[in-house]
Amino acid sequence: MLPPTSPAPSLARLTPDQLSSASAKCLALQTSGRETHSKRPFAALLLAPDNSTVLMSSLSLSHVRHAECELARNAADNYDWAYLATCTMVSTWEPCAMCAGTIYWAHIGRLVYLASEKELQKLTGVGNVENLTLDMPCREVFKAGQTAVEVIGPLTEEGWEKRVVDDAAVFWLKGA
Repeated sequence: MLPPTSPAPSLARLTPDQLSSASAKCLALQTSGRETHSKRPFAALLLAPDNSTVLMSSLSLSHVRHAECELARNAADNYDWAYLATCTMVSTWEPCAMCAGTIYWAHIGRLVYLASEKELQKLTGVGNVENLTLDMPCREVFKAGQTAVEVIGPLTEEGWEKRVVDDAAVFWLKGA
C-alpha cells in the first residue's frame, strides 16, 4: 500500500488569460515544429511560477523522445526540485504514461494539456506505427504517485482541443 499522497505544492492560480496565452504559445510551437522542422506534431513548454514566463520548451524528437519527457528531463537537470513543484507544464496533447511518469519524477506541480489521447487515437488510427497510442490517462498515472500533480485538460471549452487536432491533422493525414 502506498503512503498517503502529499499535499499539492503551492501553485499560483492560473487565470483564464494566462491559460489562453500559454495555450496559444504551445500550439504555435507545435505548428512551428511541424512546418519548419518537419517534427511530429507534439509540443510542450514549462511556465515559471508566475504562469507567464516560458522557462523552456520542447518538441517531439522521436517515438521515445516525446516533447513532455524531454522537457521534464531538461527541467529536472536545470531547476530545483522544490521550484519545479510550483511550475506548470503545458502540452498540446495529453501525456502518455511514459511522459506522465517523467513529469511526476521531475516534480512538476501542474500539467495543462490541450487535447486528449483519445482524440489523438481517433486522428492517427488504431495500429499506426508512427503513434501507437497507449490508453492510460495521465490522471491514472499521477493518482498512483505519492505527490500530487494538478491536471487541467483537455481544453475543450475554448476550442483548444479542436485547434490542436486540426493542426496535427495536417501532419497525420498527409501520410506522415
